[in-house]
Amino acid sequence: MQSSFLLYGANGYTGRLIAAVAKEYGLEPVLSGRNAAALEAMASELGLQYQVIDLSEKDKLITTLRSFPLVLHAAGPFMYTAKQMAEACLEAGTHYIDITGEIGVFELLKRMDHAAREKNIMIMPGVGFDVVPTDCMALFLKNQLPDAVNLKLAFASIGGKLSHGTATTMAEGMGEGSAVRLNGKITRVPLGHKGMWVDFGLKKLFVMTIPWGDISTAFTTTGIPNIETYTGASPKTFKLLKWQNAFNWMLKTSFVKNYYKSKIKKMSAGPNEEMRAKAKSMVWGEVENANGNKVSALMEGPEGYTLTAISSLLIAKKILSGNFKAGYQTPAACFGEDLVMEIPGVKRRLVTS
Repeated sequence: MQSSFLLYGANGYTGRLIAAVAKEYGLEPVLSGRNAAALEAMASELGLQYQVIDLSEKDKLITTLRSFPLVLHAAGPFMYTAKQMAEACLEAGTHYIDITGEIGVFELLKRMDHAAREKNIMIMPGVGFDVVPTDCMALFLKNQLPDAVNLKLAFASIGGKLSHGTATTMAEGMGEGSAVRLNGKITRVPLGHKGMWVDFGLKKLFVMTIPWGDISTAFTTTGIPNIETYTGASPKTFKLLKWQNAFNWMLKTSFVKNYYKSKIKKMSAGPNEEMRAKAKSMVWGEVENANGNKVSALMEGPEGYTLTAISSLLIAKKILSGNFKAGYQTPAACFGEDLVMEIPGVKRRLVTS
């Protein structure tokens, strides 16, 4: 098995985590990105090689990718970076995986399915917390109730916090509202248009609808036509969002987005090691068929960024060993509902009513 792959966006918060634990999985990423000084320091610290590339350097990027069987793309927001990298992978014949959770990016890359099949490469976005746990939960529940027509997925964490990259992606999406899958179609709805209480087993929390990646991926994986995705939020935030529609025009302006991004840069890069070690991620899912029969399940696991580092490396290792399917793929559809169970600390159980 080849152990080398290109890790682009290596000097970002999640990229650093991936690089730091790669050797535990027998892998040696070549660090890559735009920041030469940061990459050189990382490479020296970890004993790895590095290459400085800007995504705008198309020819250089394609030439570099031809030397690697796989790129793990970790430089977001992916709405601005995924297309360039994926197109370069198609030219180079290099497998593409990333850690996005953006619906638009999943849908964009899904349209590259035919081209990827012709090149015999795999395109698999969402190999981190977005969306491995929820995608596996969706398929697990679908297999429990094969005639399900409705799917609800909710996730939350205890003790975690956002990285700069995640927060910046959220800032870019300000004012855009949310989305659900309705009768097989992605349908725009207001952010937080529904809310409910969910018992995650470890804790009962209020959750509200958000545009999580499963609105795209869970449909690809399961074919369930109606999908809603939720995350933990305070009831107060949920109530305030009812007024958001009146201000969406302002939230979409560059001035407001740049203001929040300047605030993000002053925050810590993400949760520290102690915080990640103590934090837990939680997932709840429920399917329902046309007769009103329901099945629900719970999952708990490591903190989200820790899980992302592990799941992305597990998937990279599978691909490098020849375990892949050509074309656009989702994690659970390609590797099965138990993919997430390969991550240390993950537990899953059906919920009996």
